[in-house]
Amino acid sequence: MNNLFGKLINIESNTLIYENLSKLASLQYLNFHVAIPENDEIYIGEIIAINEEIIAVLLIGQIINNEFKSGIIKKPSNPSTIRFIYTEELYKMIGYQEESLERIQIGHSNIYRQYYVNADALKFLSGHFAIIGNSGSGKSCATARIIQNILKQKQGKIPEDAHIVLFDAYGEYNQAFSEINKTIGLNTKIINSIVSDTTEETLNIPFFLLDIDDLALLLNVCDVESLHVIEKAKKLVYVFKSNDERTSIYKNDIIAECIMDILTSGRNSNQIRDQIIAVLTKYNTAELSLESEINQPGYKRTLKQCLNIDEQGKINAIALVIDLLQQFIKVDLEDLKPEYNFDYTIDDFYYALEFALMSEGTINNSRNYEKMNNLKVRLSSIINSDSKEFFKTRGYIEPHTFVENFFKANGEACQLVSVNISHVDDRLAKTLTKIYARLFFEYTAELKDRGSYSIHIILEEAHRYIQNDVDSNILGYNIFERISKEGRKYGTILGLISQRPSELSTTVLSQCTNFIIFRMFHPDDLSIINKITTNINAESLEQIKSLQPGSALVFGSAFPLGTIVKFDLPNPKPNSENFNALEKWFK
Repeated sequence: MNNLFGKLINIESNTLIYENLSKLASLQYLNFHVAIPENDEIYIGEIIAINEEIIAVLLIGQIINNEFKSGIIKKPSNPSTIRFIYTEELYKMIGYQEESLERIQIGHSNIYRQYYVNADALKFLSGHFAIIGNSGSGKSCATARIIQNILKQKQGKIPEDAHIVLFDAYGEYNQAFSEINKTIGLNTKIINSIVSDTTEETLNIPFFLLDIDDLALLLNVCDVESLHVIEKAKKLVYVFKSNDERTSIYKNDIIAECIMDILTSGRNSNQIRDQIIAVLTKYNTAELSLESEINQPGYKRTLKQCLNIDEQGKINAIALVIDLLQQFIKVDLEDLKPEYNFDYTIDDFYYALEFALMSEGTINNSRNYEKMNNLKVRLSSIINSDSKEFFKTRGYIEPHTFVENFFKANGEACQLVSVNISHVDDRLAKTLTKIYARLFFEYTAELKDRGSYSIHIILEEAHRYIQNDVDSNILGYNIFERISKEGRKYGTILGLISQRPSELSTTVLSQCTNFIIFRMFHPDDLSIINKITTNINAESLEQIKSLQPGSALVFGSAFPLGTIVKFDLPNPKPNSENFNALEKWFK
């Protein structure tokens, strides 16, 4: 084969043009690698074109100090000596073939078919990664195979401290991971989103674990003003759930201020009377209600009686009502600090939200009422749906304990948790994945021993949840973008599986260090791939359009050489087969 190369004819940028001694335009040599030895270094090139006259070789890297380095800093000074690579050089480019803790088996080389391509385990598992390709191109099978290869015994050891959570958009991975539990010390867990299914653990985040930002996402907040109302509602939950006698002072203050707003609204007497009665019928305390007594010399009247309208159409005892109310207006909710951790339900928060809206004076401001009332409407829609079960509270639990329990089943550690979100609508699924991601990230970020507990978050159909949305405008950050920039130092790693990279957050995608690209057609998606590839030649990018199912272009920090691989089918396979019309129609 070395008789193929004649003299060097030309150098075009990083491409060397050689005479073709064989005079044969054989496609079997395309994409094979050649070596150009020079002193203690070896330049590596790839055959990218061949005809009867010439052979074009693209320089792609160097072997320096016995290690392959992708990219060319300088060109060889004497490129005349050229040969096909040796097996040992190939190993440096695609990884040694023996299984070890340091390597993750990815698939067979598309060029050197008897050889496996391996990823550097440390570099792959320590950085964010993306698996991208059209529907039916092999993403699900590849994902299942990679996870199966990661969670297996190697050199007598198992990854017992792994914590992988896969958000399964279609509920197709359950059977793919069923064999992992057969290895002693390795466990998987399925979390379901079907409320009526009691055979598996049901998706659940206790409502009291949601912070202000989570509630803003859940209620689809689109303005900063609404955050203030949500924050106030969070404080009022404590007021209503606490057994502290002081909290009745806050309740009375809010009710009194609301009624004062009504009294000074400028409405006619009948409207004022009816509105106050409506408020005090629904919201009242032992001290302040329609039956609260107002003492006058010689007799007593109830607050309701003081709202009677005289013949002139006026509330004749309005001054007495105001005097009563002013006794209760004397506190500032900003001074309220919960004295203990407590649990509360979504219904408790709804009641607190109503009070928060009252305290904001929305009753007398139709514009604010309409805008803020949307928060109640959205929360009410969740309360009146099966989704309410996802936020069920079973007693107080600390956030860090919740995360630790998430990766346990029957008291044993789970290395893989598959969360089936196929029965959750996209908007709620997007919110739930963000809430989980925040809890995971904050857990790892707060550990004293940084990186001692890593969590890999893998998202199927990631473009549904990781987008260029308005989170940063409202909350000041996007949790996935924050994880993409900060997560690696704490051990929170993202894995994106998507068929539409052009719809993914550009910030998150730009932070990925490893890529597995299956067949793609859409120009916008191909453009994104082209922008994130720095050391992949144009021919490889063009091949993406015609890749067979199960084949992918892999590149990044874990792969010394960007190359096309053929994935082995996972065993067992995920339930990801496409609909077969002929099989279903012609029984």
